Amino acid sequence: MDVRSLGYRTDLMIRELEGSTVTDRGDHLVIRTPDNPPYWWGNFLLLASPPPAGEAAKWIAAFAVEFPGARHVALGIDVVEAGIVDEAELVAEGFGVERSSVLTARDVHEPPRPNLTATYRELSGDEDWRQAAELRAIVTAGTPGSDPHFLAARIAAERALTEAGHGSWFGAFLGGKLVAQLGLITDGSGIARYQNVESHPDARRKGLAGSLVWQAGLRGLDAGADTLVMVADPDEIAIGIYRSVGFADAETQIGFTRRP
Repeated sequence: MDVRSLGYRTDLMIRELEGSTVTDRGDHLVIRTPDNPPYWWGNFLLLASPPPAGEAAKWIAAFAVEFPGARHVALGIDVVEAGIVDEAELVAEGFGVERSSVLTARDVHEPPRPNLTATYRELSGDEDWRQAAELRAIVTAGTPGSDPHFLAARIAAERALTEAGHGSWFGAFLGGKLVAQLGLITDGSGIARYQNVESHPDARRKGLAGSLVWQAGLRGLDAGADTLVMVADPDEIAIGIYRSVGFADAETQIGFTRRP
């Protein structure tokens, strides 16, 4: 199955680089991350097209066959415009809808309010990654992503990914403390995908996120990428930050999750 959506295509790129498996079933893909079963978007089905009316039960059953021990159900739909998907039936089955804006840039520029005080560099070594885990725990507190085992597995996967040479994790440091971070991952094809743009709650609205996205993008382009990809919540204020450094909307991604 050829994936058309740039958002899902880069999702799969990263999952495979991390060691997840992708199995083609013809009209859908099965993505598995055995090392982290609670990871919803590491263990999901990607449907080739929007399911017709009356097929919700079919896909719930298909997920159960592939993931018999899972407490969640996650279904992605390979479209470039979420508006063509009829959400009603899956919503009636208890699914939440996740819409994301997929943005791209071929160049990035300084944000309107750059933070020139912080030090911007790649994470390296145990202390940097300890701070990365600590920042992630603070940012995700009170959400499903705050589970300690899930969080530890994700940080370990991200560190292994970058140390294997598939991109970098960048941080903004103030006084030696990590206050913002993100990943920029590539398979060498010319596309580089941002991951997990996070800022400490006490360090927000200081120009750090925009400056970090800008700095990381410049380094990614210098390293050979020609297209930068960002996937963001269209309702979050951060999307304005990404647009302010040169990103433009390319498509709308949609997925459905039924939480444990």
